Amino acid sequence: MNRWLAVLWICLGLALCPTSAHADELRPAYIEMTEQSPGQWSLLWKASSNSRLGQTGEVTIPENCEVEGEPQREYSGSNILTRLSLRCAGPLQGQTIGLKGLELSTTDALARIASIDAAMQTVRLTPDQPAAILALATAGAVSNIAATYTILGFEHILLGFDHLFFVLALVLLLKGGWLVAKTVTAFTIAHSLTLAGTTLGLLSLPSQPVEAVIALSIIFLAVEVVKAKPNDLRLSERFPWIVAFLFGLLHGFGFAGALAEIGLPEGDVPLALLTFNLGVEIGQLAIVAAALAALYGIGKVQGHWLQPTKTAMAYGIGIIATYWFVERMIA
Repeated sequence: MNRWLAVLWICLGLALCPTSAHADELRPAYIEMTEQSPGQWSLLWKASSNSRLGQTGEVTIPENCEVEGEPQREYSGSNILTRLSLRCAGPLQGQTIGLKGLELSTTDALARIASIDAAMQTVRLTPDQPAAILALATAGAVSNIAATYTILGFEHILLGFDHLFFVLALVLLLKGGWLVAKTVTAFTIAHSLTLAGTTLGLLSLPSQPVEAVIALSIIFLAVEVVKAKPNDLRLSERFPWIVAFLFGLLHGFGFAGALAEIGLPEGDVPLALLTFNLGVEIGQLAIVAAALAALYGIGKVQGHWLQPTKTAMAYGIGIIATYWFVERMIA
C-alpha cells in the first residue's frame, strides 16, 4: 500500500506542474533604451499581454530623463509593446532604471542601454530587485552580457517544462550514467545547431507545429519508458543518441523561440548565443544529476519501488505532454 501511495504522490506532483500551451515560459519583460542622437533616446519595453505586468507595469525611467509626446502601445503576437521618446540631460551612469509591478510578478526583466559613445550595457531585473543603478557602460560589458545570458539559459531549461521533461524522460529510460551523459550530449549538440541557425536567420520553421512535435517527442519517450522490458530493447534504447539528436533538432527551434522573446544584444550576438547555450547545458546537467541521484536513492532504500516510480513518472509526463500536444494543435 505504501508503494502505491508514493506512486500516487508522484503522479499528483507532476499533474500540478504548469500545463500552459507554451511550455517555453521564459518570457521575461524586456526594456531597451537607445540613444538616437546626443540626449535624445528611444525606449521600447515589451511584456506578455497575458500577464499582469504587461497590463499594468510601468518603466521607471532615469531621473534626468523626461518623456516627450505620448506613449505608443501596440500588440505583437502575445506581447504588448510600448514605445517612448525621451530627452535626457547628461549621461545615464549612476541613474536608476526599473520596472514598477515587477515585484508582484514571477518573471524577470532584461534591460539594455545603448548610448552613442559607450558600450552597450545589459542589466537583469528581478522581482527581488526591480530596479538597478547604471554603472559605467564601458566597464565589464562582456562579462555582464555573458553572466546575464548564462543565467537566462539556466533558467530556461528549468522553467521550460517541455525540455525539462524530455531530459527527465531520457534519464528514466536509460540505464547507466555514461549512457545518459552521451545521449544528453547528442541532444545538446542538436538543439545548439538549430538554435544557432535560427537565431542567425539561416533556418526557420513555424512555431506552432514545432511546439506540437516537441510535445509528441515527450509522449514518445514516455511510452518507451512504460513499455521498456529488461530483455527486449526498444528503438530508443538501442540508438538513444540518434533519437535524442533528431528530437534535439526540433527542441532547438523551441529554444530559439524563447531566445527571440528575450532578444539579443547587437554586436554581441555570438557571445550571448554561446553563453545562453552554456546556461542551458548547465541546467541540463543539473537535472540529470538530480534525477540520477533520486533514482539511485530510491533503488538503495526500497529497490522494489524503483520500477513503479519510473512508470508513474512516465505516465505523469505523458499525460501532461498529451495535454500540451492537443492544446498546441487547436491553438
